Amino acid sequence: MNEEFLINSYLKKLSKNNPSSLNLNDDVFFDKIKQLVISVDTYNEGIHFLNFNNPDLVIRKILRSSISDIYAKGAKPNYFFLAGSGNKKHFTKKNMLLINKSLFNEQNRFNIKLSGGDTTSSKNLSFTVISLGYSNKIVYRNKAKNGDDIYVTGNIGDSFIGLKALQNKIKLNSNQKKYFVDKYYSPNIPIKFSSHLVKIANCSMDVSDGLVIDLNKLINKQKLGYLIDIDKIPISNHLKQLIKQKKMKTLNYLFHGDDYQILFTASKSKRKYIKTLSSKMNQKISIIGQINTKSKIYLLDNRRIPIKYLKYHGYSHIF
Repeated sequence: MNEEFLINSYLKKLSKNNPSSLNLNDDVFFDKIKQLVISVDTYNEGIHFLNFNNPDLVIRKILRSSISDIYAKGAKPNYFFLAGSGNKKHFTKKNMLLINKSLFNEQNRFNIKLSGGDTTSSKNLSFTVISLGYSNKIVYRNKAKNGDDIYVTGNIGDSFIGLKALQNKIKLNSNQKKYFVDKYYSPNIPIKFSSHLVKIANCSMDVSDGLVIDLNKLINKQKLGYLIDIDKIPISNHLKQLIKQKKMKTLNYLFHGDDYQILFTASKSKRKYIKTLSSKMNQKISIIGQINTKSKIYLLDNRRIPIKYLKYHGYSHIF
């Protein structure tokens, strides 16, 4: 069974009398009365990160990935709790000094505070992060409207190239490798733009598992579909040059996730405002398609011909 089936069939009934759980159909817990926003994420070695050769970079990626959920709701994280399971090979003095320095820098960068956690001994290495913030309003996941524009911030695809480089599945020169690996370990979360989401977005989430699969999650409880123009999916100049240099197929690098950009929908009446906001904040924000009522899903290629999207469905946990 996949992750969605497991939650819907077994766990959702447990949240029946808990409206703040958002029916287990969003990325956060939101208590409007207490103005509390919480997200929980677990990361396992070999699945969410390759290895622990660079513990400072791994812990940076883990923390940013976790707080990204709260920023994508238009809120701000204030505290985080960190639990780690591993053994003496993982938690050496050298590694702990690197982890400590990395967390110190991340706390200063995002103005968040480590507030608790747990450590356990285990053969396998994993981390769980609980992020907590306060807000009287968030942007929910399943509130898209017919005719909405679909937006994504930043660029898509750089992180996946970085992963491929770390797996030695793509050959890059030293400058290219440095750029793409940095994008993998250090996702550039659009934190300044996040605070404007509640004013403009009908629904939102971050791009973690992949652009298509996350967009499907964005509308999964509504009788809606979407049309995505693949030529409008934003990619960096570095990726454009690499694609041209190696004659790669662009489509193979856009839908694998780990981008941690904000995916959201907004009414067409917000276009001018969002464009102005993008310019003022120097934040890349791209319209990549529209929501429709046909309950059909299309990706259009550069000839405006629909292509099969299932092969670009992204990552899903299978149990």
